[in-house]
Amino acid sequence: MTRDRWRDIRASLEKDIMDGILEPGSQLPTEPELAQIHKAGRHSVRRAIADLAKTGHLSIEQGRGTFVQPRPKLEYTIGSRTRLRRNMASQGVDVSGRMLGVERIPASDRIAERLGVAPGTEVIATRRLTLADGVPVSFGTIHHEARRFAAFAERREALGSTSQVYASYGIADYLRASTEMLARPASADKARQLRQHPDMPVIVITAVDAELDGTPLAVSEVIWSAARVRFTIDTRGDADT
Repeated sequence: MTRDRWRDIRASLEKDIMDGILEPGSQLPTEPELAQIHKAGRHSVRRAIADLAKTGHLSIEQGRGTFVQPRPKLEYTIGSRTRLRRNMASQGVDVSGRMLGVERIPASDRIAERLGVAPGTEVIATRRLTLADGVPVSFGTIHHEARRFAAFAERREALGSTSQVYASYGIADYLRASTEMLARPASADKARQLRQHPDMPVIVITAVDAELDGTPLAVSEVIWSAARVRFTIDTRGDADT
């Protein structure tokens, strides 16, 4: 029994997942059963499972067991026109979302500067969770000036997309004015929200969307699961994704 036996077990389990032998949502055998199957110690099995959980292949649920984690492989293009549903729908992914909360708050200096309003101006902060094929891929907050978009949250729930909400306000088109990306470790609560291992990183994207004349519309701060989404930057300036 070598010290790296866990790597062999990990590779075997990963291959079974990728080959579809272990299907998404299926439950793995127990640690003792896996130890017997692989003729290894439980410590090696436990380490292999923990490593696969860190990469998003497995989900360890206390009291229930270990399950193969559905892992949509998403390509998300960030360009001058960045649209969530168009990005994912083109890949055959079922996009859904859930409102986590909405509140009226005074704009912080940072949000106010990006929205082009005075600090303390009332803004509507809408928090949403986004799922792809039922798997959480991101959650975050989008800020709008309350005076201009008083019913944004309600219209977003009724109409189903941000683009349609803007259209209801007479805004037929809009552009991505700026995008900032930052990778960082996930806090325990954010890992739970995304149903991922705490050691798996997240990507935080702060973006400003604006009208065609440059007038800011919204500031969003969204946390993405780094294991489930790969980002591409479109530098052509005319992407309509």
